[in-house]
Amino acid sequence: MITTRTNTSDLDLFSDEALADPHPHYAALREQAAVVHLPKTGHAGVWAVTRYEQIRRALADTKVFSSKSVAFNDQLNAGLASTVFGSDPPDHRRLRAATMEHLTPRALRGLADEIGKKADAIVADLVERGRFDAITDLAQPLPIAVVMDFVGVQGEVREKMLGWGSAAFNVMGPMNERTIENFPIAGELTVWLSQLEAGELAEGSIGRAILDAGNRGEIPPETGHAVIQQYVAAGLDSTVAAIGNVIALLAANPEQFALVRANPDLIPSAFNESVRYEAPAPLTGRLVTEDTEIDGTVIPAGAQAAILFAAGNRDPRHYPDPERFDVTRKSLDNLAFGYGIHTCAGQGLAKLEAHAVIGALARRVSRYTVGEGTRRINNSIRSLATLPVTSVEAA
Repeated sequence: MITTRTNTSDLDLFSDEALADPHPHYAALREQAAVVHLPKTGHAGVWAVTRYEQIRRALADTKVFSSKSVAFNDQLNAGLASTVFGSDPPDHRRLRAATMEHLTPRALRGLADEIGKKADAIVADLVERGRFDAITDLAQPLPIAVVMDFVGVQGEVREKMLGWGSAAFNVMGPMNERTIENFPIAGELTVWLSQLEAGELAEGSIGRAILDAGNRGEIPPETGHAVIQQYVAAGLDSTVAAIGNVIALLAANPEQFALVRANPDLIPSAFNESVRYEAPAPLTGRLVTEDTEIDGTVIPAGAQAAILFAAGNRDPRHYPDPERFDVTRKSLDNLAFGYGIHTCAGQGLAKLEAHAVIGALARRVSRYTVGEGTRRINNSIRSLATLPVTSVEAA
């Protein structure tokens, strides 16, 4: 007979304090239990899953941990119901197939050289300048250029995408002040997409090809618009966050940057370790569809679960010395891009961009130092707003 218990905490996962520096809070929850009830998070509380193995099992069990509540408010969950984010099998397979068609390793292979050249040109210019902001001058411009060209977005609307992407992640939270303020901004993206015609996107772009396929009846028109929304909303802000975080981590650990410079084969490992150490999306939601027991704690049917990727990524039960940033660590199995059928569809493109930035820095810079950066508080994304590079030694 299993003896059940309920571990509780007064932590609000979406408070300014928790979002500004989540790791101490996540560590406390993780050491308390594999599942902790947080009655002060959201309007009805959530059940946080905190440890690596339990997170993997939960993400693999889509019957019990449903994506019908991937966000922490009912309004957005209703809007996501027919998308790849908010669907479960069998609908999810059809929707993901449409998303993945242009994001397979084979499809992306032809982009690697172009992305590498763009990253190298940006880094070369910044090294010549000597002082710059690693976020606004490097982490943001490359993904904007890559994703907007990929989709085919032209004109002034490109300048709105960062704000729209940030808002799209903010409205994933509970109905706190950030969520409420950002719904109108995220709504602008929805309106733009609903009115978007294939001819408005650049000829030869993936976005135009998708909308043309809808016009020919090969896919439902609404599916095409949903796929483009996933590219520009989900693929932009999270990639900016990941690139900014790895730049900061390599600056804070110059001996690790030296290892990458000496051995460029470590570039993929360095990026994997950076997203393990600082997951760009620290958590996600799930709807618990039936009473389920995890390590002696029963999560009741109908409860909102919070899957803490960032807590699992620093779980000492899985990663030895997890608070150490180590570019030689085998951390490909980290949870930053999720696990199971909802593994991030765009991670291949994000990795191409991040690898290109790391590679350009390793080739052109022998050492760089940064000043104190500022964190951007967002309900769902862990990113820097600024990171001043105070000195650069050219290679």
